Amino acid sequence: MPEEVKEEEKLDSPEPETPEEVKEEVKEEEKPKGMLGKLTDAIVPDHDEQMAIISTFVRLGILVWSGGILTLNYVAIPNFPQKNIDPTFIASVFTGVLATFGVQTAKSKNNGNGGKPPAPAVSKADMEKLIEKASQTAPAQIIRIEQAPLNLTAAANQPKKEEPPVVL
Repeated sequence: MPEEVKEEEKLDSPEPETPEEVKEEVKEEEKPKGMLGKLTDAIVPDHDEQMAIISTFVRLGILVWSGGILTLNYVAIPNFPQKNIDPTFIASVFTGVLATFGVQTAKSKNNGNGGKPPAPAVSKADMEKLIEKASQTAPAQIIRIEQAPLNLTAAANQPKKEEPPVVL
């Protein structure tokens, strides 16, 4: 009896597939590729690399487009009317695309001073010394008010008169 059970188990369990059979099944499921598919696989077989190349070409296209629009905004072409547009958006697109390629614009150590080194920062101790020297040389402060008429009078402290509450 135990031998019959073993034979039934063998009949019920499928035979293990060999790796060759698995490969044949996979090959049958693939769709035939056209000329463009064969060309892309011949150049770059990895799908991620293909997407990276496409991404680079799209960014280059946007860079050329925005650079062309910016150039046309400043260059006059004969027999072609020049339209003055606000280049702010196009310039931001242009610098954004340049940043994706690793180019940083308008970043310099001299902060736009024209090549001069940046002015040294004033420390808190230096500022306190300056304030003390200024208070010794000029103990009074002049305030200029450009609004007329203005009356400044010295008066003794007088008690305030209480006003009746306003009833609405």
